[in-house]
Amino acid sequence: MRDVIVNRTPVELFKILKFEGLAGSGAEAKAVIAEGQVTVNGQVETQKRKKIVAGDVIEFAGQTLRVVVAAS
Repeated sequence: MRDVIVNRTPVELFKILKFEGLAGSGAEAKAVIAEGQVTVNGQVETQKRKKIVAGDVIEFAGQTLRVVVAAS
């Protein structure tokens, strides 16, 4: 599992996949989410704009990501 450090939450799910390089574009990220290939906290997530907050765990393509807010 690797940490994804964000400046603020919530962050939309598709943006995390895009910025972490798990999807080549926002459109690709939205497509894999809609197809049910992504889980959030162990549940299949199909909402492309699902709001992700600190502590959420995302799984996709064999990768596990935990969202962490950067210390200010």
